[in-house]
Amino acid sequence: MSQTVDTIPRRRPFGPGSYLWEHAGLITFSLTTGAGFALQLMHPSVGTVVDEHSVFRTDAVGRASRSIASVQTWVYGGEEALAEGDRLRAMHAPLKSTDADGVTHHALASGPWAWIILTSPYAFTTGARYFSRRPLSAAERESVYAEIKQLMRNLHVVEKEIPPTYDDYLARFDEILDHTLVAHPAVHDFLATSRTIPPPPKLPRPLRPLWRAAAFLPGKLQHFVTVGTLPETARAKLGLTWTDSDERKLRRLGRVIATIVPLLPERLRYFPIAREARKAHRANQALTRTLATRPL
Repeated sequence: MSQTVDTIPRRRPFGPGSYLWEHAGLITFSLTTGAGFALQLMHPSVGTVVDEHSVFRTDAVGRASRSIASVQTWVYGGEEALAEGDRLRAMHAPLKSTDADGVTHHALASGPWAWIILTSPYAFTTGARYFSRRPLSAAERESVYAEIKQLMRNLHVVEKEIPPTYDDYLARFDEILDHTLVAHPAVHDFLATSRTIPPPPKLPRPLRPLWRAAAFLPGKLQHFVTVGTLPETARAKLGLTWTDSDERKLRRLGRVIATIVPLLPERLRYFPIAREARKAHRANQALTRTLATRPL
């Protein structure tokens, strides 16, 4: 007998067959993480807490690597995905900061905590529009949002902060974009570090000039893509310019990426956690087939 809605667990891991399983582990996922993080920092509470407690200014590469690994665990970690959600809640529980106006912001306040994940549907749809062979269809957007809702539950977002439908989500996103987000100083610091990526803290000083030379073009590209994939309203609030010529360049870049990435072998197309999860799933399927055909 199938489970009723009331008995389906609120928190449950993702598995093969979901959109996130197929797409969240692609290397192109990182192309819109910059815009997602910038939108998060524009929330006054998120920006204030991150401004004080994050190491994105001094260890940008380490912070980005840890963030991507955490997101990959949310999707590909199985039961470990739920443990990762618990770990993040525990890690953020003591974090709070007071802004220049004397307002105290808590990392786990329900609205700001939800906003972290509410930037995801925007990032996925924007990533598909620029960096895949075609944009998401209306049905795919609905399906992706349904999975993001599950992700929010896995990360302990309270139900009142989860818009019930994709149209509700779009309305909530626009409302927050228009009336809540601000040009927080942390956003401009983040954009600066995305353009000029600081060397890892443990990199020996004699190697830092080499780092700056090697990171120049990747930083310039990441900054360009981050600015280009932000909503126009966010760019306007941040005072960022984006011309028609810039848009054409981004779309040309996107077409090149959309052509090349699907041709790459899986070991290069997916991040390590996603790659190993997919490999383990195939191995488990092979074992199941072998057991099913064993001599009896």
